[in-house]
Amino acid sequence: MDEEYDVIVLGTGLKECILSGLLSVDGLKVLHMDRNEYYGGESSSLNLTQLWKRFRGSDSPPETLGSGREYNVDMIPKFMMANGLLVRVLIHTDVTKYLNFKAVDGSFVYNKGKIYKVPATDVEALKSPLMGLFEKRRARKFFIYVQDFEEGDPKSHEGLDLNKVTARDILSKYGLEDDTIDFIGHALALHNDDSYLDQPGIDFVRRMKLYAESLARFEGGSPYIYPLYGLGELPQAFARLSAVYGGTYMLNKPQCKVEFDDSGKVVGVTSEGETAKCKKVVCDPSYLSDKVTKVGKVARAICIMSHPIPDTKDSHSAQVILPQKQLGRKSDMYLFCCSYSHNVAAKGKYIAFVSTEAETDQPEVELKPGIDLLGPVDEIFFDTYDRYEPTNNSEEDNCFISASYDATTHFESTVADVLAMYSKITGKDLDLSVDLSAASATAEG
Repeated sequence: MDEEYDVIVLGTGLKECILSGLLSVDGLKVLHMDRNEYYGGESSSLNLTQLWKRFRGSDSPPETLGSGREYNVDMIPKFMMANGLLVRVLIHTDVTKYLNFKAVDGSFVYNKGKIYKVPATDVEALKSPLMGLFEKRRARKFFIYVQDFEEGDPKSHEGLDLNKVTARDILSKYGLEDDTIDFIGHALALHNDDSYLDQPGIDFVRRMKLYAESLARFEGGSPYIYPLYGLGELPQAFARLSAVYGGTYMLNKPQCKVEFDDSGKVVGVTSEGETAKCKKVVCDPSYLSDKVTKVGKVARAICIMSHPIPDTKDSHSAQVILPQKQLGRKSDMYLFCCSYSHNVAAKGKYIAFVSTEAETDQPEVELKPGIDLLGPVDEIFFDTYDRYEPTNNSEEDNCFISASYDATTHFESTVADVLAMYSKITGKDLDLSVDLSAASATAEG
């Protein structure tokens, strides 16, 4: 271990593994360590026995749930947008060859006590029971504007400069009602709260286009894809990538202590009496707890069921977004469901998650609106975890710390954090202009 590395990465969570892979591909000498004996850190996948051990303190789950080895329960469950940032990173690094994807069956939104399919095109807008007759026509016009919008073609901008005009201005130009704005902003553009309404509209329109283009990609019922056997495959796939390019992995390394020189710059990492020297450290918040601050808390329920979520057209995999206004909350709630069809549970079993940014200390009460939509559950586990963000100046100490995972059930915010970290570490942006069709063959899986 007494070698010198360009970068030492601590923790094998998804963000750290993606960065380790990207930096290795760039030709940097990378050492990757984790205090745990398994990959994934916070974003690991547990089988049934591990799930019982973690939440029930015993290692004998009931036999009625089937074989424990057939379960891969993600601790940070998130779907991938088919044309989104993560898929672009997977193609850019060729990690797609280690994974098999399958399209997600359904994308839904909660409105006035009911679950509806998210309408994403002008045709779907006209069919959607979410809106009355006149609102459907207004929404259709708005969707056509978004579909036709091209950043480089001013003719398609309809006189609006989206770098100046806010999302609220665009929506009011089309006269859309509050309930319509609610599902467009939260279930299509995937904003976590309503602050986007007063930001320049360009990001909002880009997000809507991403949703529509991802939806068109696999002609399924949703714009999302998900790996067979769950997300636990992802950190390992990036770890393989890193190894192919000469990265070194060490699991089960206790007390990874980051060492600094007198000026506060990182010089290495010590574990078990040995120090590896390095120029930069990349890690999750748990490895440098004095350089992060708590910014929130995620509350979630993990449920095992014997049926799909009701009113989701029998979808074996689905996302339902419950916009904050519908629940009188400050942040959205998310339902995530996948099943044996993605090889994450025993035959006939479904895994559902309900997650949100916690606003109280009572997850059982706070998550009730989401849990009530699930119907009967066989087992339910409640969990909360704190969210941290870095407070250090990475230019001064050369420490690059990822933010904790949020409550969203899709990957866009996670990968945005990774790409921002990559730019800080390397001083350049990652070129993600890739041939998206490279992932399509596996995605139908």
